[in-house]
Amino acid sequence: MNKELSLEGFRMPGEWESQKSVWIIWPYNKKDWPGLFDNIPEVVSKIISYLSINQNVNLLIRNHKDGIKIKMILKKFKHKISNIKFHLIPTNRIWVRDSGPIFLINDKTNSKIILNFRFNGWAKYKDFQKDDKINFKISKITQIKKIEPKVKIKNKLKKIVLEGGAIDVNGQGSIILTKECLLSNIQERNPGVSKFKLEKVLNKYLNVSNFIWLNKGIEGDDTHGHVDDITRFVSKNTIMTAIEKNRNYKNYKNLKENLKILKNSKNTNGKKFKIIKIPMPKPLYVNNTKVPASYLNFYIANKIVLLPVFNDKNDKKVLLIFKKFFKSRKIIPIDCSELIWGFGAIHCMTQQEPSVSI
Repeated sequence: MNKELSLEGFRMPGEWESQKSVWIIWPYNKKDWPGLFDNIPEVVSKIISYLSINQNVNLLIRNHKDGIKIKMILKKFKHKISNIKFHLIPTNRIWVRDSGPIFLINDKTNSKIILNFRFNGWAKYKDFQKDDKINFKISKITQIKKIEPKVKIKNKLKKIVLEGGAIDVNGQGSIILTKECLLSNIQERNPGVSKFKLEKVLNKYLNVSNFIWLNKGIEGDDTHGHVDDITRFVSKNTIMTAIEKNRNYKNYKNLKENLKILKNSKNTNGKKFKIIKIPMPKPLYVNNTKVPASYLNFYIANKIVLLPVFNDKNDKKVLLIFKKFFKSRKIIPIDCSELIWGFGAIHCMTQQEPSVSI
C-alpha cells in the first residue's frame, strides 16, 4: 500500500523542535493503578491543562460522555479548551509514547509522515490490540500517510515492534537506545533480529546513523529498559542522564556504566556531547512494589517543560538544573508519585507531532 512513499529526506525531529500538537490518551484502565485510579484523571487533567495554554492537544477518548466529564475536571485548572480536540479512539492504556505514531518530517518538501511500528504491549501484557490500531485511526484523522516499518526474518517480511520510549533522537542522525530493551531475549520485541539488522532498519526508517547503545534501564521499569527513564537528548549536542550516588542501590552500577558510555560517545561530526547529570529520587515503592520513578521522564513542549517530581529531597535540585538549561521555557513540576504506580510518567503519556514550515 505504501510502496510509493519514499523516506528520502525525512527525519525524526528532536522533541525541543517546533510542535504542531501533542497526542494524549485519557486514562481508563483501572488495573494499571490498583487502589489509586480515582486520583489519576486529575493528574492527567493537570498535564493537559498546562499543555493546552500554549499548544494544541489531541485527546483520545472512548465516547462523547467522557468529553463532558473531562471538561468538568479541566475547570479546576487554568486551561484553553479551544486548543483541546477530542477524538473517539478506543485504547487499552494511556501510554501513547509507545503505542502512538512516530512522526517524521521532511524539511525540504515541508511534508510529514507517520511511522506505524507494531505495538505488542512491551512483549509483556496480553491486552494491546486496541493500542496497536491507534496509528491507523490517527493517520485517517490527520490525513497523514503512514508507513509500516518491516524487516526480513527467515525470508519473511515482518512488521517491526518498537516503542517511542525505547529510543531518543537529536534530530541530527544520533539515537540513544538500550541493549536491555532492544537486544535482550527477555520481553523480546523482535525475535530473530540482530543488533546489526535492527540498526539497518532504524537507519532506513528514522534516518539515524550514530547509535549510542546504553546497557540497562532502571529497576522497577516494566518495559525492561526504556531509555526515556534514564537518558534524553535536550538539544542536538546535549544529553541529560540519570545518576545514582548511593552505592547500595541497584541503579548505581547500571547508571554509572551508562554514564561512561555517554562520556565516550560522539555526534555525527565526531564531537563529544555535553553531559548533564540528573540525580535519581530515592527508591519509590507503591504497595511494596518498586516503581520506576525518574526525573528523566519529562516532556518538552513548545513553551514549557513538564517535569515529574516525587516529593523527594532532590526535586528542588533537579528543578534548578532544568531552569538553568531550559532558559526559554517555563519548567512546571508535576507530582507523579501516584501516576508512576502505572509504571510511567509524563513522557510515557505524551507524543509530540512536529510542525512543518509552510
